Amino acid sequence: MRTANFIRVALIFMAGLLSLPVMMVFSASIGDMPISLTDTTRAITNGLGITHYDLPPVEAGIVWQYRMSRALMAACSGGGLAICGLVLQSLLRNPLAEPYLLGISAGASTGAVVVMLLGVGSSVVSVGGGAFTGACLAFAFILLLSRGMGGNTGRIILAGIAGTQLFNALTSYIVSTAANAEQSRGVMFWLLGSLSGVRWADAILCSVVILAGLLVIMRYARTLDTFSFGSEVSATLGTQVTAVRIVLLLITALITAVIVSSIGAVGFVGLVIPHVTRMLAGHRHLVTLPIAFLAGCHFMIIADLISRTLIAHQVLPVGVVTALIGAPAFAFILYQRGVPQR
Repeated sequence: MRTANFIRVALIFMAGLLSLPVMMVFSASIGDMPISLTDTTRAITNGLGITHYDLPPVEAGIVWQYRMSRALMAACSGGGLAICGLVLQSLLRNPLAEPYLLGISAGASTGAVVVMLLGVGSSVVSVGGGAFTGACLAFAFILLLSRGMGGNTGRIILAGIAGTQLFNALTSYIVSTAANAEQSRGVMFWLLGSLSGVRWADAILCSVVILAGLLVIMRYARTLDTFSFGSEVSATLGTQVTAVRIVLLLITALITAVIVSSIGAVGFVGLVIPHVTRMLAGHRHLVTLPIAFLAGCHFMIIADLISRTLIAHQVLPVGVVTALIGAPAFAFILYQRGVPQR
């Protein structure tokens, strides 16, 4: 049985890994200007410096400069949100935990908007730095609030919802009072989750941070397994519970901040994908972390494709699409399996 399960999980991982570049190439071929898969592949290999095919400059530029960077950002942000959700659900022992519901994304949005529109600390920190600061402050606020409410994991979620509303209100207030009409439209569209302004510098930074974060989290995979039995059990097995929590929460905040500063707040990816991953691959984090990352990559690429093709000549915020897909999917998961009681 163990051998069969190992083979099944290995096949899922390999299928996800091998299909990811295919999905990215396919995504880069779709748009208002249709470009064949052959020309898309040639433009990408040209951009990578592997080949030197003679292609129309406009097509080559659209594929490499716009669509491929967007596909890479969609993949890495989806994977990053998925592993953040998986880590938070394990640390807090709550199946509803994810950056969006816990207010981390809302805090990061507020921090980013403070730097962008108010210019606070802009000479010292970037938009990403402001988002990271906002994410950390939001999570600290939610932990303090939940402790005052009793401190159990259910109340952390309630505190997260309250914190989300508070930071969303702060963000809306800043946008309403500090931005002109054009800036307000752009910022509000970005806050709903937008991949439209992504370029290679954003995609590469996001990829490096998320992959580095994934490697660090993988180092704590076995420790995360022990958290499923409670922090007391984890401590008896020699885990430095407080130190591990701080490290993993900071990594989660950093990944979320980089994603939010690049594409805005996107919900439900970190909520749904970990549940789907556990259904496919079990509960061992050494296995579920890489598979959740790949599943998040695929999910966000598909969501981005839908956002660009659902309405002709119009691009929807990708956060709207993830909510439209994620909310019914999560409701179905809850209906089929119920929320685990721990």
